[in-house]
Amino acid sequence: MEFRSFDDLKNIAFKKEIKTIVVAAAHDIYTLKALFEAMDEMPLEYVLVGNATKIYEIAKNLGKEVLEERVFNSKSDDETAFKAVELVREGIGDVLMKGSIKTGTLLNAIVSSETGIGKGGVSYLSVIESPNYHKLLFVTDGGMCPHPDLAQKVQITKNAIDFLHKLGYEEPYVAALSAVETVNDKMQETIDAEELENMSKNGDFGKCILEGPLSIDIAINKESALVKEVESEVSGNVDLLICDCITTGNIFTNGLVYLGNAKIAGCIVGASVPIVLVSRGASDDEKKLSIMLSLAVN
Repeated sequence: MEFRSFDDLKNIAFKKEIKTIVVAAAHDIYTLKALFEAMDEMPLEYVLVGNATKIYEIAKNLGKEVLEERVFNSKSDDETAFKAVELVREGIGDVLMKGSIKTGTLLNAIVSSETGIGKGGVSYLSVIESPNYHKLLFVTDGGMCPHPDLAQKVQITKNAIDFLHKLGYEEPYVAALSAVETVNDKMQETIDAEELENMSKNGDFGKCILEGPLSIDIAINKESALVKEVESEVSGNVDLLICDCITTGNIFTNGLVYLGNAKIAGCIVGASVPIVLVSRGASDDEKKLSIMLSLAVN
């Protein structure tokens, strides 16, 4: 299975049974607006954690009435993060969503060894629908780990491939990116990419075809591989791009959105549930698509 567009993902998400999303620091108009709009389209319930007074006030201004039994009041960001993660850990929530709270504060609660829901290492996965590519393109990690070493890249890769497997991809095509497609001792990313490919051949990531290092043109365009005389099974049909660092992933995905008219969604993967974490400056469409992505994998 593969998805050509977000509409394909929607068809999966909308057929699911009703899921509950726990919102950490829900006292934010942009977060609640996105949540309520998503609820109009998706099989979704909510639990709101944060400043209860502000939550009721914002909901009223948006023309919505929230149920008291679905609101948990908290007095600080630390308490908010702990409570939201606790609700997920207890099975009350199927998805966790970041509201008006610092990312670091929420992540500290997520990865806590005693009370968290991180299973060994979390990372960020973006999904791109581009008019210039024939199917959805997954990209990691452009949002969390600045300069991952090989061990971190292994975890990032595993998180993303596991996510694709849960979505229904039997054997995703994966490219570990570099500026070049040959191993160069002076370019650590090429050495790491080769190791990821070797691990994949050994079955360390489950069923997938992973190649690296690959340049972006070869990964995306089969003709480039033919011109450069590079033999590749994934070229022109890649599902997942593994970026060398957060800067590469961030510039690549945002460049496609702002210059390439692409749509984007994203979530944190590697925890016991998907985590919707988008910028407050993200469009309403991006927030709703990110919620939908998290529902589709549940």
